Formats: sequence, structure tokens, C-alpha cells
Amino acid sequence: MNLFEKYNVPAPRYTSYPTVPYWQKECPTEDAWKKQAVSAFQQNGAISLYIHLPFCENLCTYCGCNKRITKQHSVEEPYIESVIKEWKMYVELLPGRPVLSELHLGGGTPTFFSPENLKYLLESILSDVDLPEQYEFGFEAHPNSTTKAHLEVLRDLGFSRLSIGVQDFAPEILEIINRRQTFEDVENVTLWARELGYESINYDLIFGLPLQTKDHIRTTIDKVKALLPERIAFYSYAHVPWIKPSQRAYSEADLPVGPEKRALYELGRTLLQEAGYFEIGMDHFALPKDSLYKAMEAGTLHRNFMGYTPLYTTLSLALGASSISDSWGAFVQNEKKIEDYQEVVNEGRFPIIKGHILSDEDRILRRHILNIMCRYETSWDQTEYQCEALYQGLERLDTLEMDGLIKRYPYKLEVTEKGKPFIRNICMALDAHYWRKQPEGALFSQAV
Repeated sequence: MNLFEKYNVPAPRYTSYPTVPYWQKECPTEDAWKKQAVSAFQQNGAISLYIHLPFCENLCTYCGCNKRITKQHSVEEPYIESVIKEWKMYVELLPGRPVLSELHLGGGTPTFFSPENLKYLLESILSDVDLPEQYEFGFEAHPNSTTKAHLEVLRDLGFSRLSIGVQDFAPEILEIINRRQTFEDVENVTLWARELGYESINYDLIFGLPLQTKDHIRTTIDKVKALLPERIAFYSYAHVPWIKPSQRAYSEADLPVGPEKRALYELGRTLLQEAGYFEIGMDHFALPKDSLYKAMEAGTLHRNFMGYTPLYTTLSLALGASSISDSWGAFVQNEKKIEDYQEVVNEGRFPIIKGHILSDEDRILRRHILNIMCRYETSWDQTEYQCEALYQGLERLDTLEMDGLIKRYPYKLEVTEKGKPFIRNICMALDAHYWRKQPEGALFSQAV
């Protein structure tokens, strides 16, 4: 059995630890979350902010995001008013004026919203914060709906980074996943952004899409090289039709699986590295001039629900339906249904429906998993980074060490070059919640 066959098992992506399926059954009370948020804020007054803008005009059938499909743009203003109300509740709660280190607009499709409405939303938020010397504002851009006016408004408000959902450039693949865009759309947004002074452009690419072959990967990377964005997110397609029924729009026979899918990843990774990109954590690549690469080199790279970031704040607040906030000691998620979210916010209550207060063990294991995800290593030479669950997890790594995926020392673990594609498996070995109660049914996508 080769390594791919051995380790291609369902595994979490570890955007959080514990992962969402293992959060406590009872949602933390609103008061408990408020205390967590205030405590985290008091450490240095800096925050990260994520705003979920869930609307899309068309359904991309591969997508696993929380979204609402509509062509009725009358939904924009009521939703924005609710987001602002939620933000004002946090402004009143926090004991001081926040310093906004990081701001990200995600979706859905943030550029579903008009430039004027985005300006109104963001000016309402920025009026309540101070900006540090270094900050990062970014947004997700659909190349078919992002206009130069969007880019101009957001650039004027301090945005310097955008992420373009490319997925693949092949028309036949875009058609089967119902992604309506062209190479020219991507090129236009890229060139406009550079003209306006955006410092970092990311392309989201996916391997394992229906009909995708090695030739598609080669063609896509060739076109990437022609435009040379600063960052690449090269994701594995997660086929979870039991969670996202839209993925049943194509046959599973159309999907590259097993060694065939693995070959797409290996080819893409090689071609990106040959083009001058360096691997960053899991699924990400960056040019040496990009802040993500510099953060990796400096050992300050961080990972949260927004993905990899060069900045870290103890408190990450998330506004909008289904979004998840993080105080390091707790997670809370907002109401998923837009109408429920708006109703609760308009009543003046925080719209949380689930969450998790981390135990001391959770915090220790979270730190080690985050270190592995961001730095390919972790250490526990100090007692504050040790617990029984860690040592139990280290024992599960015996096979991975024999296969050359990691190296272990008395108080340190390192991921080898050979082990980088299996980083989810390495982290899963340390996941105490998973091993105490392994899932009975389909819960996670395949690891590689």
C-alpha cells in the first residue's frame, strides 16, 4: 500500500480545535461569551474582524460555503443594517476603542453588494476603530461580478488584498460546476487591482473537480504564471453531497479520485514551485515578496477561520449569518439562517446558536495543532504546553514516523518535506476529541 492509499482517510481541516462537530452540545450563554470577548480584548485591544456577506446570484454546485442564492438586490440594505447593529453591540461591549488589525469580507459573494452599499457598511465600522501601523484588509472577489468601481471603493477604504475565486480556467469544468466567468474576467480584475495599488492578489484553485485532468492543471498553472498573483490557495475539492446536495448536480463518476486525484495535486504543487511559489502551511503557496511568506519565515504565521494570515489577534470577531468568532478561549457561531440572524440582532441580542468554551487541554492541543499547521513543527519543553492527551497523541504518530512523515525529538516534533501533504493526518493524531468519539458516519472530507 502506498502512502496516499494509507492516509487518504476522512479528516478535519482544523480551521479550529476542537473542530465544530466536537463542540459542546449546549451553546455558551450570551453572558459567558461576553466575558470571553472582553477578557480577550483586554490583552491588547487589537481585533480581527470577519464579515460574512452570504448572497450569490448563481449557485456554484461544488461550493461548500453558507450562502443564499438570489438575484434580488433588495436584500442588501436590510442585511447591512443588521450587520451594523451587531457590530454596534460589540462596540458597546468592549471596554475601549478597538484597534483593527485585520478585516476580511467573505461570502457568498461580497461583490454581490453594490460599491455604494459596501462603502456605507465599512465606513460605519471604521468610524469606531483605530488602525495600527500595519493592518491587512482583504475581500473575496467573484471575477464575474467585481467591477472596477468595487475595487476603487475598497482600495480607498484601506483594502490592499483580494482573493479571486478562479477554481480552474477550463470552460468545460466551469460549465459543469456552474461557475460563470472567463479568463478575461480574471485578467481584468487582476490588472485593475494592480493599477489601483493592491499589494497582494490571491487565486483560489481547486484540484479534484469533475472532469479535471492533468492537462487542465497544466493549462491553469500556465495562465496563473502569465498573471503571477502573489498568493495561491490550491485546495482539494471536498465532495460532501450529504452536507451540500448541490454537489449531486454531477455524477461521482466524473470526479478524479484516489491516485488520479493525488496526481493532480502533485503536478500542481510541482508546477507552482517551479514558477517561484513557496509552500505555506497547508494548501497555500506564496511568492517571496508576499507578507504570508515573510510571516512564515519570521515564525509569525497564524491560521484562523479566515485562513492563513500574517497577523494574530487574541480576539477575532465575526459578523453576519453563520460566521464564527474566536476569543482563543471560546468559539461561538451565529445563526445560520439569514432571517433568524436578522430577527435576533434586531431584538438587540447577540445571535449565537452554538459554541465551545475551551478546556485547558483544548488550549494546549490547539496550540500544537496550530504550530504544525503554520510552522511544520511544535515543541513542549515547558510544562504549560504538556498534558496527558498530548502524550497519547504522540504515541499515535509511531506509524507516521516510520513512514518518514515526521521526526520526533524528546520535546519536539517536525514535519518532514515528505510529510507536508499529510499535515491533516498528523494533526488528527493529536485530536483528543476525535479519538475519544470517532465519527460513526460521513463527517469529514478525505485528507489528501
